[in-house]
Amino acid sequence: MDEKTKARIMDGSKIRRVLNRLATEVIERNRNLKNLTLVGIRTRGIHLAHRLAKLIRDLEGVQVPVAVLDITPYRDDASSPAKQAPGNKGKVKFAVDKKDILLVDDVLMTGRTIRAAMEGLIDLGRPRSIQLLTFIDRGHRELPIRPDFIGKTLPTSRREKVHVRLKESDGTDEVLITEPVKLR
Repeated sequence: MDEKTKARIMDGSKIRRVLNRLATEVIERNRNLKNLTLVGIRTRGIHLAHRLAKLIRDLEGVQVPVAVLDITPYRDDASSPAKQAPGNKGKVKFAVDKKDILLVDDVLMTGRTIRAAMEGLIDLGRPRSIQLLTFIDRGHRELPIRPDFIGKTLPTSRREKVHVRLKESDGTDEVLITEPVKLR
């Protein structure tokens, strides 16, 4: 089924403004930036985490590390590949013990991706805290998960899709709402 663009919510300049605001909020809420690690969720969460780390460095002079967690083995949906053997969960290893972890994702809907990410983090150790930053929160939660930092709340129907496009992966910065189109 094809999709048609219903609305263009953000362009590159709006995305920059939202990221600047989010970086400031993260700085205000995290007094010890040297204990903070940003964990980007594939694919666009990784790009957003790197942009946030650069903004924090520019504003505060602190280099906040960015890590990637492979959540595939922790997904609970039927469309995921078979779960890996317990000893092989999570491809990238990084220190989480006693760290303040900021999970970064592009779009939050049901909360299942975030549940998988938290399970993966706990498998790696015991963080001091886990916070959640989502660029777009579209509602429709199936789990009791609430972000600490939200770029934009965007009420949508389940039928609609939200696409966060970033230069690093898509060649452009924009946020679109699309909906399926029936072919005749």
